[in-house]
Amino acid sequence: MKTSLRFGCLVALLLTALAAPAWTQTATYAIQGAKIYTMAGPPIEGGTVVIAGGKIIAVGKDVKVPSGAKVINAKGLEVYPGMFDPVTQLGLQEVSAVAATVDVSEVGAYNPDVVAATAVNPASEHIPVVRASGITEALSVPGVSGGLGGGGGNVIGGQASAIYTSGWTYDDLMIKKSVAMSINWPSFETRTFDFVTFTIRERPFSEVKQAYEKRINELTEWLDRTRHYAQAMEKGPGTYQRDLKLEALVPVVQGKLPLLVVANQARDIRNAVEYCEKQNLKMILAGGADAWKVKELLKEKNISVVLGPTERLPLHEDDAYDQSFATPGELNAAGVTIAFASFANEFSRRLPYYAGNAVAYGLPREEALKAVTVNAAKIFGLEGELGTIQPGKVANILVTDGDLLELRTGLRYLFIKGVLTSQENKHHQLYEEYSKRP
Repeated sequence: MKTSLRFGCLVALLLTALAAPAWTQTATYAIQGAKIYTMAGPPIEGGTVVIAGGKIIAVGKDVKVPSGAKVINAKGLEVYPGMFDPVTQLGLQEVSAVAATVDVSEVGAYNPDVVAATAVNPASEHIPVVRASGITEALSVPGVSGGLGGGGGNVIGGQASAIYTSGWTYDDLMIKKSVAMSINWPSFETRTFDFVTFTIRERPFSEVKQAYEKRINELTEWLDRTRHYAQAMEKGPGTYQRDLKLEALVPVVQGKLPLLVVANQARDIRNAVEYCEKQNLKMILAGGADAWKVKELLKEKNISVVLGPTERLPLHEDDAYDQSFATPGELNAAGVTIAFASFANEFSRRLPYYAGNAVAYGLPREEALKAVTVNAAKIFGLEGELGTIQPGKVANILVTDGDLLELRTGLRYLFIKGVLTSQENKHHQLYEEYSKRP
């Protein structure tokens, strides 16, 4: 009886494997003859990349192909590491106008215990669209609203989670549950839009300053309470009453978890840098529309910048019309590490073009490629696994028919965790459906 049961289970597993799509099955691959941009050195002409067990096991000019490997003839094609979008709402928001499908923010201004990973929906229709654009990793960031690098309603939004853009389950998607704590830095904004009257409202500076100081004092109180809580934790259980919000902030005050600070105005950036230095906190700047104005300060304090889309209007009416395109090059020239991010699901597929446009305004092409691949991995402490094509790294690889940063370039093959992954998505399905409409 037991033997029959085991045999039946074996047959069922075999049939399941045979029925599974080819792109879901793990195999050994050799990508041959391509121009390989490893992002860890100069490009390799006519090189080979070998993938096995989800990892890159060899890369170079004269690499031996393992017996039984599936060979991809990539002569005339180019190979890149998968792209990384480090600020998104991927898996947290489906239809922005339907509240039941939006899980970006929690109620209240301070939510450090919120972890994006717990709410990420692996079945989101946005995920296949994003990966078909060559994005293999992303950060789902709670409390940061969609848009062109803007903030949200929370002060502390919660913990950003790093995910792959392919997987059936939560565990399949997960890279790391907590990589940064998101904060929307309070802003000195005297002009606000009144949605009731559809007019611009001017607020007195004294009122704005008072609101700003209130938020900063609240934030300081949270950090002070967290430090006391951390001291109590060291004494052991029974000496304190557990508080999940303070517990989530302990790695931040201990310098183990960086703050992803969303700020755009130069004044706000300076204030955030000064505050984080005073509080001994590790800061990563997100948004950074005015970062070019404080580039020397960012370099001096070794603060990396995750920039919003270049394809937007200048932040101020007296800025140069092309300032958004020029800012990446200016920051790079000053020695500031940068990465590009979409800040919204609907803009994620444009990620390589943000970098491509910046090249036309002074950002070196190699640095632009790094800004959509390895730099984000470095900024968030994931460079040991991601961002470059090197032996031992996770095999997140793109094979294209041209320059990755060019709009006309097509993605020929997509590997995520060493699996040849489908590029099928809702956009393509709708295109096929409506292109056949009589």
